[in-house]
Amino acid sequence: MLRAEAVSFGYDTTEVLHDVSAGVGDAGLTGVLGPNGSGKTTLLRLLGGLRTPSDGQVTLDGRALSTYTRGTLARRMATVPQETHMAFDYSVLEVVLMGRYPHLETFAIEGPADLEFAASALAATGTSDLSARSFTTLSGGEKQRVVIASALAQLSSTDSAETGSRVLLLDEPTASLDLAYQLEIASLIRELNARGIAIIVSTHDLNLAASVCHDLVLLRDGRVLATGATSEVLTADMVRSLYGVDAQVTHHPATGHVLVVPLSRTHEQTR
Repeated sequence: MLRAEAVSFGYDTTEVLHDVSAGVGDAGLTGVLGPNGSGKTTLLRLLGGLRTPSDGQVTLDGRALSTYTRGTLARRMATVPQETHMAFDYSVLEVVLMGRYPHLETFAIEGPADLEFAASALAATGTSDLSARSFTTLSGGEKQRVVIASALAQLSSTDSAETGSRVLLLDEPTASLDLAYQLEIASLIRELNARGIAIIVSTHDLNLAASVCHDLVLLRDGRVLATGATSEVLTADMVRSLYGVDAQVTHHPATGHVLVVPLSRTHEQTR
C-alpha cells in the first residue's frame, strides 16, 4: 500500500538512489538494511513524502503521494528520525500532543479528544508515568518511546472520512540504545504492528530486523541488492554481498528467528 516504484534521487550532482523499488503492504513490517551511505534514510524520506524522486514515483494505496494534501499525508504517515532535538524545554505530554497538529484547524488548540489520543499513545508506549517530565531529562530509550508515542497520536483519528491504512517510518530506532532498551523498542514495534499499523524500519541491526521484520529490502550503493521474506533474504551469502562480512546465519533455538553472527571481514573488503 506504500510503495516506491523505480525511484531515483540525488543531492546536488550526486545520485543517492538508483531505480529502487520497495515498500510495505497493509499491516506489513518491512526492514531496510544496508551499510552507511547505501541510501536507507533517503529512501525513508522519499516514502514519507519529505523528498520527491527525480525519477519514478511513490504511491500510497495506489495513488501518487503528489495527489494527497500535506495534511492528509501527515494523518496517514508518521516518521520517527534517528534523533529528536527540541528547541525548548517541552514536557513529554506536550511532545506527544505535537503529533495532533495535522488534525487541528489553523490557530486551534488541543481539545479533550486530542488529550485522549495522547494519553492512549503514552499508554501504548509505556510512557504514561513520564507525561509530566521534561523531555530533555529522559534517557535515550525513553525519548525514543515518547517520540513514537507522538507519531501514534499523529496517526490517530476520529474522522470517519479519513480512511486507509496508517504507516509508521522508523529510522534507526535502536541506535545508541543499551540492550534493555533495544529489547523494549523491538517489543513495541511488534505490538504496534499487531494493532494493524504498517511499519518500515531502517536499521543497521541485522538481528533486530530478523526478529521483527516480515520482509527485507537490502540496499548497497543506492541500489536494491535483494528483497523478499526475511528468512529467504537474510543469508550468509547476502550478508557477505551487502557488507563484505563473513557471517554465520542460523535460527535461534529459543526464538526461532534468524540469528546473524559476524565472523570477519572478507579478503576483498580489507585489501
